[in-house]
Amino acid sequence: MRSLSLIGLFAPALVFASSEGVPQAATDLFHLGGFPISNSILTTWIIALLIIVGVRLAVGTPKLVPGKGQAVVEGMAQGLRDSLEPIVGKKMIGKTFPLLCGFFVFILLMNWSGLLPGVGTIKFQHGGHWLDAIRPANSDLNTTLALSVLSFVAWTYFVLRYAGFKVLIFDLFGNKADKKEIGLPMWLLLSFIFLGVGGIEVVSIAFRLISLSFRLYGNVFGGENLIHSLGGMAPYVVPAVAGLLEVLVGVIQAFVFTLLSAVYIGLICNHEGGHDDEHAH
Repeated sequence: MRSLSLIGLFAPALVFASSEGVPQAATDLFHLGGFPISNSILTTWIIALLIIVGVRLAVGTPKLVPGKGQAVVEGMAQGLRDSLEPIVGKKMIGKTFPLLCGFFVFILLMNWSGLLPGVGTIKFQHGGHWLDAIRPANSDLNTTLALSVLSFVAWTYFVLRYAGFKVLIFDLFGNKADKKEIGLPMWLLLSFIFLGVGGIEVVSIAFRLISLSFRLYGNVFGGENLIHSLGGMAPYVVPAVAGLLEVLVGVIQAFVFTLLSAVYIGLICNHEGGHDDEHAH
């Protein structure tokens, strides 16, 4: 039997923080079409709904002369675009910005989700234990790994679509030295070196799935457990200070994830010799 506690529905999680901390594994709440729905998945759905409803209420129908809500949204988007354009390149910013902006906003709100009322305070009883009905989304490794996979798939698409397979192979394994300047023997020797470096680069690219996901997961999961640990020692005041720190960490980690995704795309798609113009619409 499961019983639900709504005692913390309208209270921030840091007020009811305890020394138990956030469990490493997410808790399955129910099944939908044979697939288990965990408390972290439920949080992602709530955050996605808040983004859609919030933007619709703030912007409404976009107008040539923007209202206050539209001006705020456009100003924030323009600021993020100006920060990413030098990295991803002028040719690619228009194509990649919807994805990068989506990454930043979605990850930012999920990083902050642990501070929202109800998250970590709405609990249900199962097997004699009280478990969280809503869990901070990015404190679940499955969520951050899914975001990393999405970033990797997007990188593959943009590189192959706008730079091309030949540019990718040359960037990884090609000999960048000038044969006329260094001579044929040295050029051949460097070719073997570039092949070895290319192999290392392939491993580095594959490792991005781990580095992106674990960096984001570690910071959010560690921050949530820090708040709970401090709440067990000194409730209210100390967790509130830690919560303010988590607000800053949430912004930094969302920007780092977005920035690295932009860097990975820009490193290859900004190279001359790609066929961006050929495929541009």
